[in-house]
Amino acid sequence: MTPDELALSTAQSMYEADACSRALGLELLEVGAGYARMRMTVRPDFLNGHRICHGGLIFTLADSTFAFACNSYNINTVASGCSIEFLRPVQPDEVLTAEATEQALNGRTGIYDIRVTNRAGETVAMFRGKSAQIRGQVVPVPE
Repeated sequence: MTPDELALSTAQSMYEADACSRALGLELLEVGAGYARMRMTVRPDFLNGHRICHGGLIFTLADSTFAFACNSYNINTVASGCSIEFLRPVQPDEVLTAEATEQALNGRTGIYDIRVTNRAGETVAMFRGKSAQIRGQVVPVPE
């Protein structure tokens, strides 16, 4: 199995078990070793009191994309820290795309940058996540 095939198998298993991402309508578009891309449509119930997308939902999209990227090697991996910078407001009915790219993987620790863009390709948020590998695998691999 190639690294990208393993990433896809892992992502499919994770997505099936990820009730939150599915309930929010997050779509998994692409995965590869150390990489993931997801999409989310901003629904009316995602709006805050200013009638723009709630930052927590933008964070959730970025965080889920981070999870698919850092688990792409089929080693159970969790977030050990993250931060986000909100760069522009997101309007109702916008479609957001988050793209996670591995920046470093050293031992059990990784660093991933996630860029969230709108339909026009403008960056609306930047998220950086630090991952920590833990015991186990996402999907069993035949020996």
